[in-house]
Amino acid sequence: MGSSILDHFRNYSWLKRTLLIIAACTFLSSSFLFLTPPGEYIREYLAKTVITTQHRDWAWIFVGAQRRDQMVLEMQSLTEINSVEKQDLQAVQFNTNRSTESLVKVEDISGQFWKGKKMYVYDPRTIRVVVPDKQGEGERITAMVQRTGAVAGVNGGGFNDPDGLGNGFAPIGVIMSGGEILYTDQEGSIAQQIVGFTKEGTLIIGKYTINELLKLGVSDAVSFYPRVIANGKPLITSGDGGWGRAPRTAVGQKADGTVIFIVIDGRQTSSVGATLKEVQDIFLEDGVINAGFLDGGASSEMVYNNELITKPSSRYGERRLPSAFLVFDHPDAVKVKNVWEGLKTIDPGGAYDHPDFLKEQADKKANPPKATATPKATTTVKPETSNEPGKTSPSTGPTSSDNSSTKPNSSVSVKPEGSPSATISPLPSAAPTPDSGNTGTGTGTGTGNNNNGNTGTGSTSSPGASATPKASTTPSPTPAQPQQPVTGATAPTTAPTTAPTAKTN
Repeated sequence: MGSSILDHFRNYSWLKRTLLIIAACTFLSSSFLFLTPPGEYIREYLAKTVITTQHRDWAWIFVGAQRRDQMVLEMQSLTEINSVEKQDLQAVQFNTNRSTESLVKVEDISGQFWKGKKMYVYDPRTIRVVVPDKQGEGERITAMVQRTGAVAGVNGGGFNDPDGLGNGFAPIGVIMSGGEILYTDQEGSIAQQIVGFTKEGTLIIGKYTINELLKLGVSDAVSFYPRVIANGKPLITSGDGGWGRAPRTAVGQKADGTVIFIVIDGRQTSSVGATLKEVQDIFLEDGVINAGFLDGGASSEMVYNNELITKPSSRYGERRLPSAFLVFDHPDAVKVKNVWEGLKTIDPGGAYDHPDFLKEQADKKANPPKATATPKATTTVKPETSNEPGKTSPSTGPTSSDNSSTKPNSSVSVKPEGSPSATISPLPSAAPTPDSGNTGTGTGTGTGNNNNGNTGTGSTSSPGASATPKASTTPSPTPAQPQQPVTGATAPTTAPTTAPTAKTN
């Protein structure tokens, strides 16, 4: 019985066998994912990863819309619970005996599925929040570091990011720098997720109102979450934290005041990304007593000595951002301008004004796939011209399609006129784009005349046939010759069509 089934399967065509194998694999994988506990775990893990990206709605593919919404509420609830506990500001005892030359140290870190960087900042008072220098768009961290003379920096708070193509100028939450409130989207009495530093250098993480921040003496702060270590206690005690794997940026502080920034690369073959618990465990190994996350995903990056030392997951490289934590030799000399002052509305940007996206679209329009259209145009001409001369034209067919059509009357004279065909051979070289025969304007260019010969140049076609007087006896080829020179005019016609599209987009 089994052998007969196997023989019957072997008699199938390769297409039937392929479809049957695909159907069997689909059935088995679907049964595993939807009918077994390990499969359910995998689906929820993938859904959590998608929920933390710009495409949260797509998580329904793995768990359904109802379960997706429930998972979102669970994650938000856990974040709120972990942000409630207030910090013990006396837990940090700053080490004042450290030498001033050891300001920053950067190390490579890695795990089973990720690679990243860890930066130690030994004096937290050297850390400042910096924002873009001009209105209307965010700024890349490398540009911030170079502009301000900073030693190092990482990305800061979150922002409104339509379709992942935002301009980085519409922050979410609050931004404080040098004790001044540069931006907030909430009233002073409404608590917000905060990651910031006091004037003395104490890291503050949790949910605070702006009024509370001012009373605590917070000088530099942004908004993001979640909090993972509070007063020495890890807040993720089971599972992986519920956010899946992704690029991460996080900050923590040890009891001696040392600040640790961690940036994990992700969404790449060399580094998939880290879970929240994996980052929490790195902090715990270093003795961190308070820690939380900054904006992650495609925004995660670290700059040191004017160089980007991590690999952002955005296909456009570094992103424009509304805020960053930078480290300075002389932080008191840094002046941060409020670029949001006086603005009544803020445009978050999107695909319509993203420079890299627009350039990508313009390049696609400027370089359409012409290779498929070009051979079709040449092949339609060659059979028609090669059929009339018979078997005498194959030697010159590819280079003198017009000459073969101008001499159908005398088969003997074809070979002597091979020398004139060489002079006309440049014309077929331009023939791959004979898409429009609007005017006979190209005859002057085909004959090498210096004048434009744009209109009324039908008489100038005679120089092209001056080497062969038979062209005057056969008027039929004269229309054929203007078609080829027109190809010389297609280059300027395509250029203006692509140029305006790049500008309007």
